[in-house]
Amino acid sequence: MEALIRKAVPGVDDAIVEYIDGYLRENEFEGDDDEDTISDFVKPILLDAGGEEDNINKLCDDLMTMILKNNNNSSITNNTGGGRKLDQVITIGNQSGVSATARLGSGGGVELDHVSGKRVQSQVDQKKLRKAEEKLANKIAKRQQKTNMKVEYEASRLLSEQKALQEEYKLYNPILDYTSTKGKSKDIKVDNFDISFAGRRILTDASLTVAFGRRYGVVGKNGIGKSTLLRAIARREINVPPHISVLYVEQEVVGDDTPAIEMVLRADVWREHLLEKERDLSARINQIEAEQGDEELTEEEKNELVAQKDKLSTELKEVFAKLEEIESDKAESKAAAILSGLGFATPDQRRPTREFSGGWRMRISLARALFCKPDVLMLDEPDNMLDIPAIVWLEKYLQTWTNTLLVVSHDREFLDEVATDILYMHSEKLDYYKGNFTNFHATKDERLKAAIREYESQMEYRKHLQDFIDRWRYNAKRAPQAQSRLKILEKLPVLEAPESEKEVTFQFADPDSISPPILQMNEVTFGYDAKKTIIRHVNFDLRLDSRIAVVGPNGAGKSTMLKLLTEQVVPNSGEVHRNGRLRIAYFTQHHIDQLDLTKSPVGFMADQYPGKNEEEYRRHLGAFGITGMVGLQVMKTLSGGQKSRVAFAILSLQRPHVLVLDEPTNHLDMESIDALQTALQKFKGGVITVSHDERFISSVCDEIWICDGGILNKFSGTIKDYKKLVCP
Repeated sequence: MEALIRKAVPGVDDAIVEYIDGYLRENEFEGDDDEDTISDFVKPILLDAGGEEDNINKLCDDLMTMILKNNNNSSITNNTGGGRKLDQVITIGNQSGVSATARLGSGGGVELDHVSGKRVQSQVDQKKLRKAEEKLANKIAKRQQKTNMKVEYEASRLLSEQKALQEEYKLYNPILDYTSTKGKSKDIKVDNFDISFAGRRILTDASLTVAFGRRYGVVGKNGIGKSTLLRAIARREINVPPHISVLYVEQEVVGDDTPAIEMVLRADVWREHLLEKERDLSARINQIEAEQGDEELTEEEKNELVAQKDKLSTELKEVFAKLEEIESDKAESKAAAILSGLGFATPDQRRPTREFSGGWRMRISLARALFCKPDVLMLDEPDNMLDIPAIVWLEKYLQTWTNTLLVVSHDREFLDEVATDILYMHSEKLDYYKGNFTNFHATKDERLKAAIREYESQMEYRKHLQDFIDRWRYNAKRAPQAQSRLKILEKLPVLEAPESEKEVTFQFADPDSISPPILQMNEVTFGYDAKKTIIRHVNFDLRLDSRIAVVGPNGAGKSTMLKLLTEQVVPNSGEVHRNGRLRIAYFTQHHIDQLDLTKSPVGFMADQYPGKNEEEYRRHLGAFGITGMVGLQVMKTLSGGQKSRVAFAILSLQRPHVLVLDEPTNHLDMESIDALQTALQKFKGGVITVSHDERFISSVCDEIWICDGGILNKFSGTIKDYKKLVCP
């Protein structure tokens, strides 16, 4: 049994193996009903030990088969001194002194050799064993069928969800002749609306004012409701005029056999409608021309066909004129240029979308939005999916955007390059600022100071009036003056106290000291298959004082490099030397997949790191900005940035010597990014990060390593120098 367990779960602790083996040997399992008993005992233990569910299910089946066979074999052995009672009748006759050796004979019997040389024949019927094996085989087949059905259902559900989102887009964005809306006002002005999400108020009595042609950066803390606002606009839950086309880029395109460039071309639904109409009209005209050749037609029928053809030809000319007006013939070159700017090589533009990863399909979704050019384009953190060259290209492209743009981003440099205005969400309201993010940051501070001064001045004036009223209201001579001041006091506008922003903090505990070298890579080469090598001949030395940023184009092997450091993958050649006491905490791009979103942050941490009370977990989460009741909310209701903070809080419990961070600033708001930067500057351990955030890299890292073309090399300049190098 031990061998089976170790084979199913490699690397499992010896104590666990001995415990399971002892339990199975000490208990009697006789019928197929006991299969569930074995599974209920073994499966949870091995899942917690890191085993894979499919391997453990097969192990439980194998264990049941082995136990049934052993039980039937043991039923023919004469055990003395408290042995098991035989469940089969063995005919021994007059002989005695049965040998301990048994040989399975033909016909299902068993021959027992005696010490005296005499032989006895046992009539052991193995029908029970065969019946149990048949039932077990049926159970395995049913389980496999259920597994396959579950996989098919999940795949179908995900595909249906994505298609539903696309249908929803069509519902809220019907085919619109955008050539007919020229001259109409495309400003948006909506007053006095409320928005709620998951029972929580996002905006109260708010006003949305968006001028056509302006580019708005939408900023605010994590969880404040920025994405909810954009979705409400896209679904027209806010009263956007029907002649204004809106598009919210949030989901990746559905992967199928459609080439990437064709998927982009289809985004212009008005152009697609005109092309379809052109094909339909041409086919009908060809059909009429074929019918006109019929010699049996009467003169009246011929005239009717001529009239139909003339009408269709007129419609076709109108379609051609509209296609010419929208420059349909230039559409493919325009789509190719957008895809190229977002990192798609020319051959890749013809590849089916199903061959691209989720991140690249998200780029296709962005390319579709840029190509169809809606009146109002809304982008939700578009820089998260892009490398530095693609970000620079997008910045330059959006600077020439002539329609309205709303973009959620936490990258200050990106907002400085793109935004003409800032839309600031806070305290269930919207504030508007002219200029880019730098202007907004300076103006916001001035507004806050002015609001505090005004509030304090009014409170002082109110106190002065109230003191006069309280002193003289009952004095006959001064009563009229007191009454006059009371009227003044009642007419004063009620000012709300300016909301002081809570400071967000991150905190990583300093690690215990370990002697160098802590982690080295010598001539390391890795590829997922023999045909394609991702990185090769890597030489790398990581120290406790290292502050390293790994940069390079998407797909160059940056994340693979981090997986090699954290032993997620094993090199094909070369050596990785690690200090035996080294603890590494790994923050992945897909850290949310490692969280159980059905639990609260406190509940999840208690499961993963038991031994503390609720208050201690909440205090620890508070050190990463998860304060108040947020730590007790179900995590699926949290924003992306809040989930990232939870992930960082969990990593810190490992008390790592080295933090390995793959795109750590994605989804974090600016205050959280600042807090993370400060915490990493104070951290006494090593840091290695893959990031495209220029400000973050400049603040945290003092070494730049470029991963490109499968090679990792140290760069002598700063991140600004690298940016100039790849984007001259």
